[in-house]
Amino acid sequence: MRLAPAARVLDSAIAAGAAPGAVLAVSVRGERFVHAVGQLAVDDQRPPDGRTLYDMASLTKVVALTTLAMMAVDEGRLEIDSPVVRYLPDFAAGKGAKSQVTVRDLLLHDAGLPPDPVPPLWKGSPDRSDAIKRALAANLDTIPGARFVYSDISAITLAAMLEKLYHTRLDHLFADRVAKPLGLTRMRFLPPKGWRDEIAPTEVEAVPFHQDMALRGEVHDENAWWLGGVSGHAGLFSDAEDALRFSEWALAGALGRKVGGTVQPPAEFLTWTLKQDHPLGSSRALGWDTPSGISSAGTIMSSRSFGHTGFTGTSIWIDPEREIVIVLLTNRVNPTRNTPKFGPIRSVVADAVMRSLFPDALPRDAAARR
Repeated sequence: MRLAPAARVLDSAIAAGAAPGAVLAVSVRGERFVHAVGQLAVDDQRPPDGRTLYDMASLTKVVALTTLAMMAVDEGRLEIDSPVVRYLPDFAAGKGAKSQVTVRDLLLHDAGLPPDPVPPLWKGSPDRSDAIKRALAANLDTIPGARFVYSDISAITLAAMLEKLYHTRLDHLFADRVAKPLGLTRMRFLPPKGWRDEIAPTEVEAVPFHQDMALRGEVHDENAWWLGGVSGHAGLFSDAEDALRFSEWALAGALGRKVGGTVQPPAEFLTWTLKQDHPLGSSRALGWDTPSGISSAGTIMSSRSFGHTGFTGTSIWIDPEREIVIVLLTNRVNPTRNTPKFGPIRSVVADAVMRSLFPDALPRDAAARR
């Protein structure tokens, strides 16, 4: 088995306490590999498998939010360089040059917005609608386009824009336009209670509303929880098999290939995955990220790779040059987010996969110098 060395690397990391368990899923030129290790939680010794659901955390930003935004642009409903206030007049509230913020700025995280709502949405917001209004009214920290600041408020804003454009809540929009057409039966917001035993728990006491019990099937992110578990920045759950299936569709989009019997990737998919170099030095593509420095993509995936990570210990990386997808799902926040042993596990595993499949491949920096 070509990926046995990579599986052993992941096994060692989990045995060392990086996370209670993990599922690695790889697709290379149509050939799939799924490897699970460990247990569902520190207090649940059942082993995970390719059908175990994980809280995807910020992978929601690319799998759900960016994909839906891409579709809206492809359909002519959304113009990427138009100001946000064109679609959401309430966004003009708050201090700073908010009328100058564009949809592109939201995707690049250079709108000038702070990382998170302050105070948190669950403090002082009676319901989802009011919480979104508070997020839209956030003050800018700097002028639009000046610097990269990874911002959940940007994702919340873009989600509100899509919900208004389609008159549909984000979870229904994702289910109807992405999950169902792609046959993603286990990727969704708000997993049913009947799935609870198949979901890897996250943190104990993650939010004030769940003290003394691990979150299981409810989103780990506090602000997303207050938004009813449906937001652009977090809320999506998936198993490894569906995450792999979505990523293969995204790979086809980046390669400009048609996909049989399902919704086609938007025509400009490739453009969204390219590093924009704006603000100068940023690694961000439109919604997606690209490898830079010490990256969760490791050191071998090509500079054309695109992907993202999630706070709960998840990641997706896609390399169009070698036609490979690497999905890693863990619940490293169980029972606590203080998990120093998790460290570079995503990068180490990605490199182990690449070395197993492409033993002659050079590190990305060396390849770029040739």
